[in-house]
Amino acid sequence: MEMKPTNEFERASQAGPECGIFRELWLFLRHNKKWWMLPILMVLGMFGLLMLASGSGAAPFIYTLF
Repeated sequence: MEMKPTNEFERASQAGPECGIFRELWLFLRHNKKWWMLPILMVLGMFGLLMLASGSGAAPFIYTLF
């Protein structure tokens, strides 16, 4: 016996994921006009990539940049 959702929250939870986290972040920035957050998020992303690359074979090449 399958129960039908009674409210909007239950219907949304059964619908499943519509889009990924990056698309949802983009839609949030666009809808709320938070364009000032975009450079901050890009710099944080670059630092994250730098930290990941520092533990790999690319570390000697990264350290020469600084």
